[in-house]
Parts: sequence; structure tokens; C-alpha cells
Amino acid sequence: MSYASAETAPMARTETHKPMALTRINALLSRLCMFTAVAALFGIILVVLWQVFGRYVLNDTPTWAESTALVLVIYVTMFGAAAGVRDAGHIGMESILILLPEKLRSKFEILIHCLVGLFGGLMVWYGAVLGYSVKNYKIPTLGLPESVNYTAVVIAGALIISFCIEHIIAIFTGKEVEPSWH
Repeated sequence: MSYASAETAPMARTETHKPMALTRINALLSRLCMFTAVAALFGIILVVLWQVFGRYVLNDTPTWAESTALVLVIYVTMFGAAAGVRDAGHIGMESILILLPEKLRSKFEILIHCLVGLFGGLMVWYGAVLGYSVKNYKIPTLGLPESVNYTAVVIAGALIISFCIEHIIAIFTGKEVEPSWH
């Protein structure tokens, strides 16, 4: 190996391993999903603790606590699921993929990501339809529109689509999607 090729080799290596823009954006969005889900989970804990304290110590149950906890559960679930798709933490029929030959394995992985992306599309569509249909109704104890519950479904569905597209591109280019937390 000559001096010139040794000097240019690290440059070529860093350029080929430079993540594409979609990967950088999706990694950031996935981290934001997890931070939001964790914050909502802590919110659930605080709300339930306050509800228990109010009920058994103050003898005055806060009426807003149950509705708030239910809304937060939706956000934890939706954003946690979206981040799970990005980091390949979803059920992907791994046991079947392991048994398949390498040629078929990548085709089935693409099929799985297409089906998960389709599910994300259905989340976007039907979440928007349901959210729009209940936009004039209020959550009684919170005063927020019922569509707040469906906003998380629509956002998570759109993120799932983007994460699936990233996985499919990675399969075609022979790369792996590195989890957001690395």
C-alpha cells in the first residue's frame, strides 16, 4: 500500500459510512419519540400518584387525573411503538427469517417493512379520519378536544412510514440501520 492510498483510504471510509440525511433525521426523530414516551410515562406516574394521594389522603379525588393518564398512555404507546419500529424492536417474524436462505431473507425483510409501513399508513389515514370526526367533542374533565388522542396516532403512523422507508433503503444498499441510541 502506497503512502497516497493510505492517506486517502480513511477519507473514503468515512464517506462511505456517512449516514444519509434520512438516517440522521430518523435517528433524531426516534430519540425524540423515546424522550416523549418516557416523559409521558413519568407524567402517568405523577398523575396516578396524585390521584391516589388525593383520594386516600385528601379525600378529594382529582377529576382530571384519570383522563390525563389515559391520554398519556396513548402517547407512550404510539411514540414508543414508532421508536421500536426504527430500532427494529417490533415483531418481525425473526424466527421465520432465520430459517430462510439469504436471498429470500432480504425479500421477506422488505415485505415485512412494507407491511409495517402499510400499517403506519393506515394509522395516519384512520387516525386523521377519527380525529376529525371527534374534533368538536371535548374530554369532559380536561376541556381538550377528543382529537388530541388521535394526534399521537397520526404522528406515530407517519414516523413508522419514514422508518420503514429507511429500513428498505438500507436493505437495498446493503447497510444496517443503527439504533438511535448508539
